[in-house]
Amino acid sequence: MTTTADRSRSRSQTAPPRRFDWTLLLAVLGVAGLLALSLVTGVYDIAGADDGAEMFGITRVPRTIALVLAGAAMAMSGLVMQLLTQNRFVEPSTTGTTEWAGLGLLAALVLFPSSSILVKMACAVVAAFFGTMVFFAFLRRVSVRSSLIVPIVGIMLGAVVSSISTFFALQTDMLQNLGVWFAGSFTSVIKGQYEVLWVVAVVAVAVFVLADRLTVAGLGEDVATNVGLNYRRIMLIGTGLVAIATGVVTVVVGNLPFLGLIVPNVVSMFRGDNLRSNLPWVCLLGIAIVTACDLLGRVIIMPFEVPVSLILGVLGAAVFIVLLLRKRRYG
Repeated sequence: MTTTADRSRSRSQTAPPRRFDWTLLLAVLGVAGLLALSLVTGVYDIAGADDGAEMFGITRVPRTIALVLAGAAMAMSGLVMQLLTQNRFVEPSTTGTTEWAGLGLLAALVLFPSSSILVKMACAVVAAFFGTMVFFAFLRRVSVRSSLIVPIVGIMLGAVVSSISTFFALQTDMLQNLGVWFAGSFTSVIKGQYEVLWVVAVVAVAVFVLADRLTVAGLGEDVATNVGLNYRRIMLIGTGLVAIATGVVTVVVGNLPFLGLIVPNVVSMFRGDNLRSNLPWVCLLGIAIVTACDLLGRVIIMPFEVPVSLILGVLGAAVFIVLLLRKRRYG
């Protein structure tokens, strides 16, 4: 009779040796280089000014930390949304989640004008969660024959919510605040105003922990239920994680369009669809893209800045078109 110890020893002998992933190490070093460049790029002379070290701690360090947290969070949110909807063309800005978070933030600014950033964040998160559930409810009631219809439905819902936000802002004289939010930028990220972004680090850890369950949920309700997974519960948890990440990033930074669409698709093209092994790459590529776009926005018309959302929008639209053409070509 073969004992458990024998079987374990046999598996350890037959299993292929675990190799060190040099490509991941090179990717980490590349992202670290971009972050170091972010720390030394800017109009203010931190090396020559008397208060350079103080300004470095007040502006450059918080901005770089915000790039890391926001880039990783939005990239992972896009990956989770694509799993939950079984569609590669969705992410928070193509499902209306970002627009709902903006509406929640606007409501907080009007109803509680002197409230803390935590109250604004809570309103944005609740609105984002509600809006995402509306999107899922709509999808469950409509027979969708083409995967391209899903993001179109989300973009249409987002446009309706955005129109309501604009009307609401016009009536309450908050149109300028809405414009600042649409122009997502890291310019205003300074010490004392970005710390709530650490909440999305908790979201990232939760996605790592739930990676296997989210993968099974991505196979569909029937498969997930047959293997003993509580499908509805994991859908609620996944939607909640996406809503928290989107709401917090919206309050602190603003809209970062298409980041969650670009990153998971590029990673999937080169590495396949293994969620757990792709997660570190999704985080790294999300950080790299948002940092590179922010650096470009800082230097392109120096000493002024171009909002990072503008560059991400152009880049994301180009990638979106490429994905559509690939789907038409390969099916």
